[in-house]
Amino acid sequence: MWNIQPHSCENTPPYHRCNSQDSLDELAMDDYWTEVENITLSGEGDAEPQEEVQLKVPDEGEQEEAWLTEAGLATLFDESASDPEDMMGLLSTLTRTQAAAVEKRVEKLQQTLRKRNKQHQVPDVRDIFKLPGTPESKVSLPLVPFHLPVMPEIVSEPETDINLEVSFSDQALSYKEGSKGSSEALTDADDKLPNFKLSRDKTGLTKVGDLSPHDMKKVHRLVLIEMTALFDTAGIDLKAHKAVKLKVKESGLFGVPLAALLEQDQRRQPGTKVPIILQRLISHIEDEGLDTEGLLRIPGAAIRVKAVCVELEGKFYEGLFPWESLKQHDAASLLKLFIRELPHPLLTVKYLSAFIAVLRLPTKKQQLQALNLLVLLLPESSRDTLKALMEFFQRVIDHKEQNKMTLNNVAVVMAPNIFMFKGFRNKISEQQEFSLATETANIVRLLIRYQNLLWTIPKFIMNQVRKQNTENQKKMSKDRAMMKLLKKMAYEREKHEKQEKPLSEVDSSSQGFIRVQAPQFSKVSMAVQLTEELQASDVLSRFLKERCLDEETYMKDLLELNPSAEWFIKCIQR
Repeated sequence: MWNIQPHSCENTPPYHRCNSQDSLDELAMDDYWTEVENITLSGEGDAEPQEEVQLKVPDEGEQEEAWLTEAGLATLFDESASDPEDMMGLLSTLTRTQAAAVEKRVEKLQQTLRKRNKQHQVPDVRDIFKLPGTPESKVSLPLVPFHLPVMPEIVSEPETDINLEVSFSDQALSYKEGSKGSSEALTDADDKLPNFKLSRDKTGLTKVGDLSPHDMKKVHRLVLIEMTALFDTAGIDLKAHKAVKLKVKESGLFGVPLAALLEQDQRRQPGTKVPIILQRLISHIEDEGLDTEGLLRIPGAAIRVKAVCVELEGKFYEGLFPWESLKQHDAASLLKLFIRELPHPLLTVKYLSAFIAVLRLPTKKQQLQALNLLVLLLPESSRDTLKALMEFFQRVIDHKEQNKMTLNNVAVVMAPNIFMFKGFRNKISEQQEFSLATETANIVRLLIRYQNLLWTIPKFIMNQVRKQNTENQKKMSKDRAMMKLLKKMAYEREKHEKQEKPLSEVDSSSQGFIRVQAPQFSKVSMAVQLTEELQASDVLSRFLKERCLDEETYMKDLLELNPSAEWFIKCIQR
């Protein structure tokens, strides 16, 4: 239950929403607390209250193990976990800051395992990133031929350009070590957000969805390492939470896990990437017109929204729901309800704290880079659904002159719906809640404002994936060459054995037997006992008789083999 009273500003003067560019901390945040109050009221009297999300803090060492596993480096603490050569291919592509992030997690895990007094051998970090001339380690895990790269030279660029060719964490380290001592001023006004753009690239941009699932798995591993390295550079220690398994609905529309909902939708419409109910709600709101004042901010009637929700559950998939009777504000409330009722937050429990921590990075550019990486880390279902929502919010903002909904207004209204999952407010203090209100609204604001950049895969990540693929191709070529060589050797050995076999059997002639080869016949060879009376015609006769043919067939076969062998026939006839 949402048990904290919404923030009130009794002395706050009225203001015009369409022209307001004031600080989120002062005026626009009124919409945030109004939305929280509306959420509280809409949840009262629920017959079946949804189970609260329970968060689990990982045990000491568990977080490092989970991180290394997700990064494809589980072999560093469990030799049977994955292919060591695949891991070495990944390590060989890492930048200096990325390598430092891996070393830090391995070192922490080493310390934890020493405390536990486990016989669990984890390689020393000096062995993982072994430099030429380093003495051999006593660790049994194969050493990785890794050369720490020279720090790339960062070309000075305009502040609004986003460089995708150099690792974000390397850029952040250069910024930290540079002459800039003061953080840039962070402004809250819509029109003061930097107009970031991506640097031009002749090879074009790679968007999410352009790559195969196999390559996206490699992208995920590298992005996780890069994101961690970026936060490490700023001295921010991320703590990933785990959600305790909940008893959830397995079918329906509201309160169903996103992956399960998409699975049932894909059975009806193959290829669906965004829940059909969400698509339908968005299209209905747009069909009614985006000029409606207070769209997304003004709630629908709570009792009516609950009744419509129940009706949708029973009639939506059958195509019997009367959309023409659904009011626009009710549809907007249903859209927000859908997001809130997800058993786990859209941004996932795992990465929710990382999204919030983005604002602790020193510059807007680094914040945007971190958001780019976090969007890429989301599960495909969350990422695609989030993209559909951000595109819809931007279309609402495009009509701000009519609907009075600026970027700030939309961000503060949607922030509690996106970030505050069931039971969230019971887990934080009132002071934390006030701080998080502004932070989450700012995060939503950045997601909407820069959505055209955030679903792009950085070029330096793509270069690392290509390098891995090249190494894998070389390995596959070597494997194919080896297989070809082994097949040739096996063929030569078998051929040699066939040639040697008759010679060895000839030695048995001391016992009065020889083996006669006749490849022209179905019976290729035959053992024949030597006698003084044995003639060639006798041997030929035996081969022919083995085929169980009558005398006429003998003659026919013999003449086909050698038309001039009539004297053989006469011998046989005699």
